Amino acid sequence: MSKLQKKQIAVVIVAGGMSARINSVQRKQYMPLKNGTVLSESAKQFLQTLECAFLAIAIPYDEDEPIAKNALFADKEVAQLCAPAHVLFVHGGTTRQQSVKNVLTAIAAAAPFDGTVFIHDAARPFVTPKIIKDVANASAMYGAAAPAIPATDTQKIVGKSGFIETHLQRNAIASIQTPQAFDFRRIFAAHQKAEHDGITYTDDTEIWNKYEGDVMVVAGDICNKKITYPDDMNETCHQHMQQFINQQDFVPQRIAVGMGYDMHQLVENRELIIGGIIVPFEKGEAGHSDGDTLLHAITDALLGAAALGDIGSFFPDTDAAWKDADSLKLLKTAWEKVAADGWQLLNLDCIVKLEKPKLLPYRERICASIASALGVNQNRIFVKAKTGEKLGDVGAGRAIEAWCTCLLMHKE
Repeated sequence: MSKLQKKQIAVVIVAGGMSARINSVQRKQYMPLKNGTVLSESAKQFLQTLECAFLAIAIPYDEDEPIAKNALFADKEVAQLCAPAHVLFVHGGTTRQQSVKNVLTAIAAAAPFDGTVFIHDAARPFVTPKIIKDVANASAMYGAAAPAIPATDTQKIVGKSGFIETHLQRNAIASIQTPQAFDFRRIFAAHQKAEHDGITYTDDTEIWNKYEGDVMVVAGDICNKKITYPDDMNETCHQHMQQFINQQDFVPQRIAVGMGYDMHQLVENRELIIGGIIVPFEKGEAGHSDGDTLLHAITDALLGAAALGDIGSFFPDTDAAWKDADSLKLLKTAWEKVAADGWQLLNLDCIVKLEKPKLLPYRERICASIASALGVNQNRIFVKAKTGEKLGDVGAGRAIEAWCTCLLMHKE
């Protein structure tokens, strides 16, 4: 099995629970499974899939380290796979949140580390390499990621009185699993803040959302079940879950980010056109088409996100057909290609750098013009204006620049 290579990866296995619901004198993370234990099987999946700098185990606060160590190395292959990694056993706290915080602190104290940390429940020994790789790739792009499966039952919020209080939309609800992966320094800083805010968090995505931002969701797996009750240990049950998931048609959404840039000289006897709107000014953009710098940047961003090309390949300035062409029509043509390929626009965020004139009076019209060309709601479009602060060609009034980033979503 080929491993996913990263510069620095730490894997945290949370194995500090009390196992109150498993109805056994033995904690569930230490129960026999396959060639070792639940704990060794959970760790093994990561060691076989990733090149780990750290493997850190959060053990119960009231337990000696040798117990967890024996359980981890019950599978002899795990001991061999651990050889390149720095293995830590860290006493957890009375809550999962405290346990994770203790382990992150121990990693930071052991050696300088600024890579990616995976946080996984020891009680999920059936995690697959695909989930691990998908989470790794998404976290590398977005900073944080977690697997999830769609809700199959209709979801309600039931009050203390026993009556239904809120009817939830099932298609907007998902069950979050582990592993959850984060930029180490940012999740560590978030945990340090969360420790003092008086809230008890049930998983690390809550803490990231509170202090850092959004978490990207990738497709989980019904087989990645958390062992909670005695029947969850049944291998027949696991095989049944695998057959079930193979029959599902749950399709994850693919996200793509695009970036566009353009710059044009400002000259006399040309109209200044920004986002399809004529802005009264003494100079306008020089260009083969109408020179709309902002729309050119947007067109490049959309085509790039969809990996379909760029504005030059679609509308070359060597082709007389595009001489003085309306850039709104060029944008619409490019967007039709992108949309036909299955992409939907989530948002556009743009910057126009121009010394004069001020764009604020025209911004709403510009955003509305772009939204109309793309056939989307205007709240998905935003344009910011900057000046050159009297520096460079923009600052001297000789040029205009534009940048655009876009976020597209595609149904696989």
